[in-house]
Amino acid sequence: MTTIAIARVGLERGTHNVVVGRTSVRASNLDKVLYPGSGTTKLDMLRTYARIAPAVLAHARGRPLTMKRYPDGVEADFFFQKRVPDKRPDWVHVTAPIGDQRVAYPLLDDVRTLLWAANLGSIELHVLLARHARVQSPTALVYDLDPGEGTGIVECCVVAELVRELFAHFDLDSHAKTSGSKGVQVYVPLNRPSITYEQTKPLSKAVAELLEREHPDLVVSKQRKDLRRGKVLIDWSQNDPSKTTICAYSLRARERPRISTPITWDEVREAAAGTDQEALRFEVDDVVARLNTLGDLFEPVLRQRQSLPDLDLG
Repeated sequence: MTTIAIARVGLERGTHNVVVGRTSVRASNLDKVLYPGSGTTKLDMLRTYARIAPAVLAHARGRPLTMKRYPDGVEADFFFQKRVPDKRPDWVHVTAPIGDQRVAYPLLDDVRTLLWAANLGSIELHVLLARHARVQSPTALVYDLDPGEGTGIVECCVVAELVRELFAHFDLDSHAKTSGSKGVQVYVPLNRPSITYEQTKPLSKAVAELLEREHPDLVVSKQRKDLRRGKVLIDWSQNDPSKTTICAYSLRARERPRISTPITWDEVREAAAGTDQEALRFEVDDVVARLNTLGDLFEPVLRQRQSLPDLDLG
């Protein structure tokens, strides 16, 4: 377990140095409650990210970061911040300007940058599917399975199995994680620089529409809320150069400090066969225990090289 030491000497009132090993980051308002439902403070959040930092950084490093900031906690207003703040430590690495708006994003390359972002109230860490060195080349194809009214994690796991089985038909492995919120996400690793969003986006849409046709009582591929009641949305639109996805091991701004956590396919099948809509909810102690016993179940997403199937999408 990683601990955080708090040094107060020499800093203005209300500001502290948060120390992790040899890393020190200036932080403020450490007693502010961010999760009223659990009493979790900013200091608790910093401790959480310090404990699981190696896992977070493995999946965030090199990827442009969008910070979802909750300055006054999860029950108050929030905002997304892509552009790196003008006032930042000189050790915070940034990308070259990206996209039509020429935004320079921060990069989570080390523990102190992770804690710096958390101190800004960035409870949630959202990253691009591509690394900044090749922003048009996604390293995975991703589905965000979002339950509509009357459904939950159980139905999401049923649909996750359908996605896994379809890609297995083409000899492609896939990996699942909880969203940390209500749903499940399925990643198909690619890690081939030649693959672009121009390939992954139409394929992801075609697969979602195919599953919708085959399972019309369970699956919907369109975002319209009036179509989603009693069904699970297969959100294929994440496969876009402008979209970000919640990073593996990021906290979520829910009623409790839950974490987006990789899960095994056995766990997916067990949840799909049950009725417990509170299954697969993980907080920091759960995640630390899983990392100690199972390792990083999402590590294959970083290294596994796979090719897209050659399908006629016309």
